[in-house]
Amino acid sequence: ADTCGVVLTDEPNHDLYSLVVCHSQLSCPIRRLDPGFQGCQLLGMTREPGREAHADQSIIILHAKVAQKSYGNEKRFFCPPPCVYISGRGWRVMQDHLKAAGYGDAVYRVCGYMCLDSSTQSQADTFKLIFDEQPNSGMFACAKSLFISDQDKRKHFRLLLRLFLGNRQEVGSFQSRMIKVISKPSQKRQSMKNADLCISSCSRVALFNRLRSQTVSTRYLSVDRGAFVASARQWTAFTITMVEDQRADQGDFVLSEGFICYGCVVQLVCTESGLALPPMVIRKVNKQYAILDVDEPVSQLHKCAFQFRDNPHAYLCLSNDTIIQYQVRLPHPSREVLNDGSCWTIIGVETVEFTFNQGMACIQTPVSPFPVITGLEVNGGGHVAMLEIHGENFSPHLKVWFGNSEAETMFKSPKSLLCVVPDVSVFSDGWRCLRRVITVPLSLIRLDGLIYRTTFSFTYTPELHPSAPEDDVLLETIHQEFTRANFHLFM
Repeated sequence: ADTCGVVLTDEPNHDLYSLVVCHSQLSCPIRRLDPGFQGCQLLGMTREPGREAHADQSIIILHAKVAQKSYGNEKRFFCPPPCVYISGRGWRVMQDHLKAAGYGDAVYRVCGYMCLDSSTQSQADTFKLIFDEQPNSGMFACAKSLFISDQDKRKHFRLLLRLFLGNRQEVGSFQSRMIKVISKPSQKRQSMKNADLCISSCSRVALFNRLRSQTVSTRYLSVDRGAFVASARQWTAFTITMVEDQRADQGDFVLSEGFICYGCVVQLVCTESGLALPPMVIRKVNKQYAILDVDEPVSQLHKCAFQFRDNPHAYLCLSNDTIIQYQVRLPHPSREVLNDGSCWTIIGVETVEFTFNQGMACIQTPVSPFPVITGLEVNGGGHVAMLEIHGENFSPHLKVWFGNSEAETMFKSPKSLLCVVPDVSVFSDGWRCLRRVITVPLSLIRLDGLIYRTTFSFTYTPELHPSAPEDDVLLETIHQEFTRANFHLFM
């Protein structure tokens, strides 16, 4: 769901347009305040989201998919450590408002706390985040000392991030995705029963290296200023993709799906910058040896090595803070001796992003609970098409917007909203002349004017039937008849 959309097409006999739902990083809009909605400012005006995209505020949480449990007094800190990135000009806009109101620097400084989502968490188990300025005007912090003890019997948990301004005004609370608890890396050959421990193609991973197995020497594969580096603090999420072991004429690669297995050719691509490493063969590592005759699935927290496909005697390696190629001196048909810098630990990671827009209102109410859309479902067609939105943290104070057009919205439950799909004519004059796809972003707007951006969009797709311009009147009549029939069937 993070990489491709779901296409939902209405029956062609019922409408002249197909309805297509897909993912896209786009924006959206707002409304007035419900008198029963406490603690928010009344705007008295309608805002259009596209015009205020410059004031977006984004929070990104990066974390591993699995976490090792600590036993006794031993604390196994999460590795790689959960990271928080704050970006967007909206933070500066908010600070400018506070400055204009006469507040000092300490008031609008962002601070945060991260812990496990357990009601039994003590203050000692909460990590205070110290944000550093980034070259791109954003902010970064990582929670170095989070762990889960053996007293916690859960098999899954989430991370909870709470953000505040310096005056203790709460920005909101934000949850990570689900994290699986494991006791130690599995050395058994993985099967479909433990599919969640396998590394799949097109998923996101992180790589780290520990020289002489010392925690203080941990280095993460990262991208900095357009180059691959080994960082002691920041780590990068990479998309790992299996590549068919064949070379196309133009140098393109044929990608394939499924679980990553040792001996496969893979490519690592930075999810943020798009910077890619050359195709490499992933090898299992056992006691400083790269095992060349193993083809089992790659599992979470396995030690592995990356052998360059076009230079079989070279491996991806770190030397201090730089990334180099390590040349094997004594090649062997079944195993090769590696140095410490060539042995990497691989782990699946997740990225969750929260983007919102307070506009010029400088809303005082926390932005949480943050509504999250997980899926869309289209019912009906024509002027009576309904869109059901599935997700979490929905409330009666939310409206659905298609681009800059508000949709009539009905609250069903905290996990479901229902809305009427606006007619395509709202976005284009004269539907009869429309012969192109129209895609509009979906947004959720709280009644006090807070915009929640989503990664979903709605696409109107015309059914392109060959017809002459003089057929437009007949086409219009057919469209009206189908719409009327659909309305009666829907009612």
